[in-house]
Amino acid sequence: MASGDDDDPIIEEIDVYLAKSLADKLYLFQYPVRPSTMTYDDVNHLSAKIKPKQQRVELELAINAMSPNYCRSKGEQIALNVDGTTYDETNTYSGKMMDKQSFTSIQATTNTSRYAAAVFRKGELHITPLTGILQMRPSFSYLDKADTKTREREAANEGDSSQDEAEEDVKAITVRFARPESEQARQRRLQSYDFLQKKQAEEPWVHLHYHGVKDGRSDHERQYLFCQSGDASENSELVKTPKEYLAMLMPPLAEEKVVKPVGPSNVLSMAQLRTLPLGEQVKTLMKNVKLMPFANLMGLLASGTDSTAALRCIQQVALLVQGNWVVKSDVLYPKNTCSPHSGVPAELLCRGRDFVMWRFTLERSVMRKEIASIIKLPPEDVKEFLEHVAVPRVNRGWEFLLPTDAEFVKKHPDIGHRQHMLWLGIQSKLEKVFNFSKEDFRPKNSPQPEPVHVSGEQRLKVAHERAQGNQSSLQKDLDARRAGDGVQVKEEPVEEPMDTSSSVPNGSVNGYPGATSPAFDHTNGDGGNTPAQELQDFVIKTFRKHFVLTLSEFKRLLSLHLASMPVGRSVFPSISDHMLQDAILLCQCKQIMVPFPAQTTAAADEKKVFALWETGDESDKHRRVLYELYKKNYRIRRNVIQVKLTQEFGDFPKADVDRLLHECCISQAGMWYLKGTIHS
Repeated sequence: MASGDDDDPIIEEIDVYLAKSLADKLYLFQYPVRPSTMTYDDVNHLSAKIKPKQQRVELELAINAMSPNYCRSKGEQIALNVDGTTYDETNTYSGKMMDKQSFTSIQATTNTSRYAAAVFRKGELHITPLTGILQMRPSFSYLDKADTKTREREAANEGDSSQDEAEEDVKAITVRFARPESEQARQRRLQSYDFLQKKQAEEPWVHLHYHGVKDGRSDHERQYLFCQSGDASENSELVKTPKEYLAMLMPPLAEEKVVKPVGPSNVLSMAQLRTLPLGEQVKTLMKNVKLMPFANLMGLLASGTDSTAALRCIQQVALLVQGNWVVKSDVLYPKNTCSPHSGVPAELLCRGRDFVMWRFTLERSVMRKEIASIIKLPPEDVKEFLEHVAVPRVNRGWEFLLPTDAEFVKKHPDIGHRQHMLWLGIQSKLEKVFNFSKEDFRPKNSPQPEPVHVSGEQRLKVAHERAQGNQSSLQKDLDARRAGDGVQVKEEPVEEPMDTSSSVPNGSVNGYPGATSPAFDHTNGDGGNTPAQELQDFVIKTFRKHFVLTLSEFKRLLSLHLASMPVGRSVFPSISDHMLQDAILLCQCKQIMVPFPAQTTAAADEKKVFALWETGDESDKHRRVLYELYKKNYRIRRNVIQVKLTQEFGDFPKADVDRLLHECCISQAGMWYLKGTIHS
């Protein structure tokens, strides 16, 4: 022991004092975006304010607009964007130039019990505990104000649109009476993020006066950093017995109390998450994310985590759906809880959600109405179930959110088999509760038993042989119908249907001549009341009523027309898309090549837009100018259309513009679209 003391002698002893005068109001400010050599000590501080409970500080500092490094044009432009051209007391920049910047604080740490500010003077060290450590970062709230101004100007510019554009759809409002709030619901509301944000906003700002480093008031306040009492006995915190001091250095083992940050109780940082056991980490992640591939889960866990252990944990809190893991219903809705939307007990919620998950094990998409009709839960709860794992698609219902993870299933067949057995057990319980059979939900695209695989070359060869074999009989049938012998229905053997519009060399479609067939009379049709003539009559009648139609919408109208005809009255054969398009183009119509945006979800038939090109009246040339505009843009403002028509035809009345737009277009959010393209 003596030799150790000789090697490390005591050089000096320093008395340490604990100053308490500023213990509850001393903050350390850090400026992480600025080097330590460039302080703000000499910068003019325009204003300062604080919210003491939240330890939130805002500072406004002047900007030297006379500096050679300051761009005056940019400063004036920013001030113009933020405040506009008018002047009032609420303007952010009163000098019509960006001459100040704001700083907002965030807490660098929530536990400052280990931090203090120290001052050394005359051989004495005086330390003062810190109340908070705040990092001051530039605030860009003025950009939000500039965006608001821009939106207001755009709304004002759209004010010249017709009343139809601004008219909003009438929506039905459901009136509900609030239930008495339970204690559990009240606790959840008090811990919600919105409630905490509201409480934080209620704390008023306390405005402060800033004093510079060299100010006399600052010198006076700095004196409080020194202990005001010279009697060491009053500093009881620093007068400890050796045993007490040793206990402070090496405290007994006890459960460490984690100081949680100010925020919602259901928010957990990744640093805090990784202090939990592996099972709790997996449960917390799945409870928050709801749906996740196993590879993503491993990426969120700490590096070096054993994948086998993670697989054991995830099977306790999640089920496998299409190769992805979905959190179990009883984890989301524990026993003795209820729905935050409708108050439905957790037991019923779990059964309904299990049914939704089971349906996704069978197919990629489900229909919300079908789900709601079976589980018979409020629509808010059904929507929540679907939003956890799916997204709505136009005309396809709700589609599973993630692609099937076939790689995981292939890599872990034992887990896939075990999960399949679990789903069979869940299915048997659901069948008893909801009284259904799995056969009721067989996917439409499920493979038929014992499918026959035929190559493309074999299909083409068979089609050519079939067309050549049937050519003579088809021609005889056509001649007989032209001779007025009546319509004869040829009985074909039951076999796989095919599109003969591309494989029959004589241009006929399902036994009838198409628009491109040599046997088709483009002048007089096919004689009498033939299918081709009937189709052309329907095309002309429909387009004179609607003017603009997509191929998808035209097919829908044709289906309605066929359904309205008496039984046995229909003379239409099976019609291909090619035949429909040919018939439309033969009836004074043209296809408008609308440049749809890249992110459109429109189907191929919805992108084919046809318009009536010629009717014989004066409005034809007006419509053609409109169509030419839509070949360049898929949505256009009204004033652009007005200007173009005025340039082409001189003074163009507003009433004629309204009539033209209502014939061919439809409006949404101040923009005009061709009919049928607004969904994009």
